[in-house]
Order: sequence, then C-alpha cells, then structure tokens
Amino acid sequence: MIQLNVECPHCNHSLLDKEHKIDEHPAVKVTLQYKGKKGDLYLSSLYGSYHTEFPFFVPEGEILTLFCPWCKDSLMSTRICEKCHAKMVVMDIEDGGTIQMCSRNGCKKHLLEFEDLATELKAFYNVYSTFFKGD
Repeated sequence: MIQLNVECPHCNHSLLDKEHKIDEHPAVKVTLQYKGKKGDLYLSSLYGSYHTEFPFFVPEGEILTLFCPWCKDSLMSTRICEKCHAKMVVMDIEDGGTIQMCSRNGCKKHLLEFEDLATELKAFYNVYSTFFKGD
C-alpha cells in the first residue's frame, strides 16, 4: 500500500499527524462534526486502507461532515458519490492531485484525480517508485 501525504485544499497545511499512527503510518487527522458533536477523526494515510478511529460512535450509513483541523474550512466537495449519492470529501495530495472519498460512514468509494496527468504521474512515481520496483 502507498502512503498518501494529504493536505487541506484551503490552507495547504498537512493533515498528517505524525504522533498518531494507523497501520503503522502517520494518520490523517480531520475534524468530524456529527449531530452536534465535534471531535478528531483519524483516517489511515495508506491508499486502499479503510481503518479509522472515531472520537465517538457514528452508525454505519450515516453521512459525516469533515473540516480541516487547522483553518476550520469544510472539506466537503460538490461532487456526489456515484455509489450512494452522499457528498464526497476532498483533500489535496502534497505531490499533486486530489483524493476524494465518500462522506457516508462505511461507503468505500474514493477517487484519485490528477490535473496534469503526465506531470503528476511522474511526480507520483518519483515519490512512490520504491513500491513499484520488483525484487
């Protein structure tokens, strides 16, 4: 699996919390708001891992609202999940591009997008090339 270094699309602050680990890597820290409660939600930074740590119980199927813990801006996208019709959550990838994931607890729909595919794939490969090399 590949660790994605993600940042807020508004303030460009890294969302990785090096002190809090999930899957033995720094976790992605965002602020969760659900039914009047707020807390720190931690997500795995490994692409393809769905491990999370909630600050309080949220039933599966419920829609989450996420914010940057630094600038407090919403991370909610205008894009709608093709699978369950909830709003997507957007974060920038530090090395170029964006990742979007569904805001519905339990939905595994997510997308990687690159604006300039050739340049960003080259940068992505340069950063993560050790994951693609054979033995």
